[in-house]
Order: sequence, then structure tokens, then C-alpha cells
Amino acid sequence: MKKGELTLKYIFKFWFPIALTWLMMAFEGPYTTAVIARLGNAKYNLAAYGIAFSFALIVEAPIIMLMTASTALVKNSLTYKKLRNFTLILNLLITVAMLILLIPSVFDFITLKLMGIEEKLAKLVYHATVFLIPWPAAIGFRRFYQGILIASKKTKYIAFGTVMRILTVIVFSLVLAFNTNLQGCYIGAISLSLAVVIEAFVIYAMTFGTIKSRVLPSKSDFSFDYGYLIKFYIPLALTSFISLGVQPIVTFFVAKSRLALDSLAVLPVVTSFIFIFRSMGLSFQEVGIALMKYDDENFTTLKTFVAILGIVVSYILAGIMLTPARYFWFKKVAGLSDDLVPLAVQTASILILLPALSILISWQRSVLVNANMTKSITYGTIVEFVSIVVLISIFIKMNLIGAHAAALSFILARIAANIYLHTQYKKGIGNLVLLKG
Repeated sequence: MKKGELTLKYIFKFWFPIALTWLMMAFEGPYTTAVIARLGNAKYNLAAYGIAFSFALIVEAPIIMLMTASTALVKNSLTYKKLRNFTLILNLLITVAMLILLIPSVFDFITLKLMGIEEKLAKLVYHATVFLIPWPAAIGFRRFYQGILIASKKTKYIAFGTVMRILTVIVFSLVLAFNTNLQGCYIGAISLSLAVVIEAFVIYAMTFGTIKSRVLPSKSDFSFDYGYLIKFYIPLALTSFISLGVQPIVTFFVAKSRLALDSLAVLPVVTSFIFIFRSMGLSFQEVGIALMKYDDENFTTLKTFVAILGIVVSYILAGIMLTPARYFWFKKVAGLSDDLVPLAVQTASILILLPALSILISWQRSVLVNANMTKSITYGTIVEFVSIVVLISIFIKMNLIGAHAAALSFILARIAANIYLHTQYKKGIGNLVLLKG
């Protein structure tokens, strides 16, 4: 890329299909919880769905960064095959982990003894988690091939795959809701698993031509051995593992808090709503990795785009949470009962700045990945993880409502991570000058 070639318009055109993909995935959460909220035994089913999904997320964590790895590392036939093999091994391992979690004695120990949730709720969680068994491996398969599409500048294909995923969720959740007597949390889990499996195969089909025409014939001499790949990927995997691993821990604390059941029911609704706006930041990380060719002008253009994105997302979210639109969302759209709406509104209001901070952290991480400083990303995530655990334990002891304690912990811990990564970001820019300049 020549100096000055990067423009805000080009970045937007490159980013928008990926952002649309994340936005559609973000829609998936509020839609699913809205369906569950409108079915019988809603409070228990919302809580069960939230806990089961948090278990699936922690198992899924090691493969989340496969998209980042394939975007950065797949350059030719050799690197493609090595990372593909690595993906298959990871998928096998996380599926085994999911099955171990579902051993009754293991599951009962975690839910009944450690978390202390009641047996009625634990039973719902168990079967919902069973329906989510295919979820982690399908995500890993999909993200590996999505990274290849991003590196090949074919981000529009990713959005099409997500359309198929969302349509599957909508169709199957409605069919199951109207034609079966299944519990709401089961309907949500089944719909999500089917959707990601279908999306994974759609993405693979659309990537096949790119692999055949661009990746396999590539003349790039870039190569790595499995030792390098493990060294590169482990910090990224630890980052996502620690980041997503905090969800079950937060659930553990919330289950022992004031208004525990209400908080467990509200949190998946609130976090899925906030995720709509956080997705704008999550969608930028791979964009930054793919487009960051260091020189002052191009680098400044990327930073300007990040700043504009953060301001726009913050204004939109604040516009909802500071007006009656917030009640419309949680009551009419999310379908929460009257007794849960106030708690949802209060919890979401605490998280107003989280999407902007997510955009900032994606930018910081993209710089560090390109600067070969992935360990710094892991350390930043550790800072956030430890901060969440310490803060929520303090807030619970202060007898705060569980949902409030979780939200305050999330926002303050993210600020701590942003501050730490800013110190590493400066070093990363220096490395970029050496590597790219």
C-alpha cells in the first residue's frame, strides 16, 4: 500500500461487511432472549439460557482468535495447511472439553456446589448445554475460513454467511416455539447450534474458490513451523480464554448476590443488548490487522476512523439509554416482565461507555498483533480478568444487587485494561516502525 492510499471511505467499505456480520450476530442474542422471555417459565429459562451460554463461551474461548491468526498467517499453501490442521486439533479438544463438562458428577459439582443454584435451574442448564455441544467446534471452523476471506479482501462474503445464520435462528426458534412444548432455553440452544453449523459450511463453500485461486498458488515464501504457530497463538488463545472465562465466574458471584434470580434473568438480556454496540469494536480488530501498513499518514487515517466510530456508537447508545426508548426496548422488544424492566434499564445504563472502550481495545490489540506483541494482549486481558473478579467480589460483599455489581465490574475492569494496553501500544508503534518502515 502506497503512502496516503488509505482513506476513510476505503476503510469504511472494508470494515462495513465485517461490522454488518457482527451486528447481525449481535441481533441474535436479543432476538433469542426475546423469544424465551415470551414463553412459559420465562425467568428460569432466561437464567438457564444465560448460564448455559456462558459455559459454551468458555469452552469456545481457545478458538475465538483463529480468525485473527488466519488473517495474519495464511499466505500460501504451506501456511494454510498448517493452520487448518491446527484448527482441526483445537476443535477436537474443545469438543472433548464440552463433553467432560457434561459428565453429571462434574456438572453437578459446578452448578449445585460451586455456583449454588437451585436444582430446578441446574436441570434446565444441563439440557440447554447439551444442545450447545456443536457450537464451539462450528465457531472454530468458521472463524478460520473467515480470516482467509478478510486477508483476501472479500469481507462481503462473511456478511452473507451471517445472513444465513440469522435466518436459521429466526426460522428454527419460531418453528420450535409454535410447534413444540420445549422449554425456552432449549429452543434458544438448539436454534443457535443449528445456525452456526450452517453458517460454517456456507463460509467454507464461499472460501473454497479463494483458497484454490489465491492461497494455494501463492508465491509467498512466508513460512512457520508448529513451534512458531503455538508461540504466536497461545497468547491470543489465553486472551480469549481469560476474557470469556470471566462469564462463568461472574455468574458464580451473581448467583450468590442480592436479587440473584432476577439478576441472572436480566444479565443475558442486557449483555446481548450492549453487545449490539460492542460489536462495532469487535469488528474492527481484524480490519486493523489487515490494513495497518505503517506510515504516518495511513496510520493517522486508521486512528481517525477509530475515533469517529467510537463517538458515533457512544452517541447512539446514550440516545437510547437516556430517553424513553430504553423502556421500549426492554419491555416491548426484549419482552421482559414489568418487575424485571427497571433492573435491566439500571444495569444497561452503567454499561453505556463499554462499547467505546471496546472499540479502543480492538485498535490497541490490532497494533500489538501487527507489532508481534501478542503477549501484551494477554497481559492486558489478565489485568481485566483480575479486576473483574476482585471488584465483583467486593461489590457482592457490599450487598449490591448482582446485576449492578457485574456491570460496574465490567466497566471499571475494561478501563484498567485500556490503561495498561496504552503503555504497550506506544511500544507497539515503535515496533511497527521497525517492522514496516
